[in-house]
Amino acid sequence: MAAGSWRTEGMTSTQRGYGYKWQQARLAFLREHPLCAMCQAEGLVTVATVVDHIIPHRGDQSLFWRRSNWAPLCAHHHSSDKQREESRSSR
Repeated sequence: MAAGSWRTEGMTSTQRGYGYKWQQARLAFLREHPLCAMCQAEGLVTVATVVDHIIPHRGDQSLFWRRSNWAPLCAHHHSSDKQREESRSSR
């Protein structure tokens, strides 16, 4: 693993912690929070399909599983706005 990096080339999603247990937790969270939080802040109603880690966990299991660190997002917000925020903050 590169210094300061929690991701590793070639690791599967399961190896990074996104296995069966995560999939079950994710589905339960999306059932409880079905709408995208960022869309709601903009006055829009969009189904959330992604559970985002508000503070990037970077491999920290405590932060990974902390539900208060999860946010329901639509694919658009997760793949564009949120990722852009994270890339700016990691510089």
